[in-house]
Amino acid sequence: MTKPLLAERKKKKIGSKPGNKIALINARLIDPASGMDEVGGLTIKKGKIAELGPELRRNAPEGYDVIDCGGHILCPGLIDMLVHTGEPGFEHRETLATASRAAAVGGVTTIICMPDTDPVIDDMALVDFIERRARDTAIVNVHPMAAMTRGLEGEEMTEIGLLKEAGAVAFTNGADSIASARVMRRTLDYAKDFDALIVHSLEDADLAGSGVMNEGEVSSRLGLSGIAAAAEIIMLQRDMELAQLTGAQYHAAQISTAGSLRVMRRAKAHGLKVSCGVSVNHLTLNENDIGPYRTFLKVRPPLRSEEDRMAMVEGLVSGDIDVIVSGHNPKDADVKRRPFAEAEDGAIGLETLLPAALRLYHAGQIELPALLRAMTSAPADLLKLPAGRLQKGAPADLILVDLDTPWVVDPDLLQSKSKNTPFDESQLQGRVLHTIVNGNTVYTLSDDH
Repeated sequence: MTKPLLAERKKKKIGSKPGNKIALINARLIDPASGMDEVGGLTIKKGKIAELGPELRRNAPEGYDVIDCGGHILCPGLIDMLVHTGEPGFEHRETLATASRAAAVGGVTTIICMPDTDPVIDDMALVDFIERRARDTAIVNVHPMAAMTRGLEGEEMTEIGLLKEAGAVAFTNGADSIASARVMRRTLDYAKDFDALIVHSLEDADLAGSGVMNEGEVSSRLGLSGIAAAAEIIMLQRDMELAQLTGAQYHAAQISTAGSLRVMRRAKAHGLKVSCGVSVNHLTLNENDIGPYRTFLKVRPPLRSEEDRMAMVEGLVSGDIDVIVSGHNPKDADVKRRPFAEAEDGAIGLETLLPAALRLYHAGQIELPALLRAMTSAPADLLKLPAGRLQKGAPADLILVDLDTPWVVDPDLLQSKSKNTPFDESQLQGRVLHTIVNGNTVYTLSDDH
């Protein structure tokens, strides 16, 4: 039995690359896309899944490097649809290299990076830069989202067709909503012609005003200005009307309120091509966790009430919420260790995405395949990526997970360059033991942990 860890004190083994032919045996195979949940194994050849099934439970083919999974979960690597990397322009906060190392430790084999860099990713050359830079420095798959509007200013639409051709997997206005309904409608219309996915953040800036946390009893008690849930709901309702008008593919980047969930359910019931995500923060934390003005829990959208959090969990269980994201947004100490009202929004989350999400599983609130689906096949389907599933010929992007290992988050030991985790000193249960990307081992939890 694994002993509880007060903190992780040993070095992680990152970047080990065994041969190209690997057999993983004695595993519990979970493939959320097909519903597979059985004891077995699989083989990897030339970066792809070659064979899988119960017949590989104990015996590996000759000539393969063998990994005995010890009965642990073997599933597709996670796909995180909302990651701020910092590169280019904010490398002091995070780089593609450091973000990818954090991702590997957390079992995230594909990160989708946001375009709010400096310069903004609103040009084909910048999409190409991200892809080339990732090939040179990252140890997981990296795909860029491109900006919907020039400079993320919400006024002039970008060249969506050319950006998609250059490699952008979706289009977003970053953390800001597009205030103009006319611009949003034109963008959705144009995106439909190129079968492009629009990913939109939700906050009516006028209604949110100078708010810094969820509006309610807690904000009043703390003496902080609040952001009403209506600021999110109103923007989502507007977008649903425009999605119906245009017939475009629309994804709400993050919802955080019970009212938003009701809006999304109605839109789906009417057959609109819409989907939504939720951050692991809004599934596992609420406004009370802010406590004595803890700025690492100042995020956007703000942490909501416990009733809203429970609504997010229920929406995930029902399938009305499609994906879980980390909302990874590194910020340095200079902008976070300030009075709460002055601190910037943002929290890192790549390394804690899966362990934090497993809180719901351990609490009996959701079945494991459904939880994993929201971080594997669901985002893969939305983004039209070949990853996110266990099947012959699929990319060998895989993780081996111990569901039971307890540990305590020590920010100093996280791989991210910034340390602004909302789970500082939190007790989590579950660790990634092994991460494989395109058939190469990029992370192994050391045996002496």
